[in-house]
Amino acid sequence: ALMIKLEDRGPTFFIQRRMGRGNQFFEMYKFRSMREEGRDIDGVRSTARDDERITRIGALIRRTSIDELPQLINVLKGEMSIVGPRPHALGSRANNKLFWDIDANYWQRHCLKPGLTGLAQVRDYRGATEEEKDLTNRLQADLECISGWSLMRDMEILLKTVLVLRHANAY
Repeated sequence: ALMIKLEDRGPTFFIQRRMGRGNQFFEMYKFRSMREEGRDIDGVRSTARDDERITRIGALIRRTSIDELPQLINVLKGEMSIVGPRPHALGSRANNKLFWDIDANYWQRHCLKPGLTGLAQVRDYRGATEEEKDLTNRLQADLECISGWSLMRDMEILLKTVLVLRHANAY
């Protein structure tokens, strides 16, 4: 947090409205990794590799997933779980279409609390959603996780998450 503050004097946290269980809105916390003037509150523009909006410290914390740690506050507030479908930014798009316009089953993923990690993350479905398949792969993993939920599976996902904290698509 101190390094973020020292690099460009902006706020330490990036807070963005997301949708959780039962299509209820909540404010999701992240360590800020982008320059303040480049932030995208609605998430219309996905982060890209070599994105000019990302600070030097931001690049490090994104590569190592440290930027996600403040979501533990969301977990403590009861808005998120450790394991579950990742909450997407409201303006997220694939192939210039909103996620719910690509697949009507998108809304089913909101039957659970969103998670810090999920099956989609451990299957390498991370990074920008440029093509529709980028979303459908994540959605299918989320729906599979929901339909086959078990405590053992959550534990397995949690353990596998450790292996993908540093990831080529975490930029």
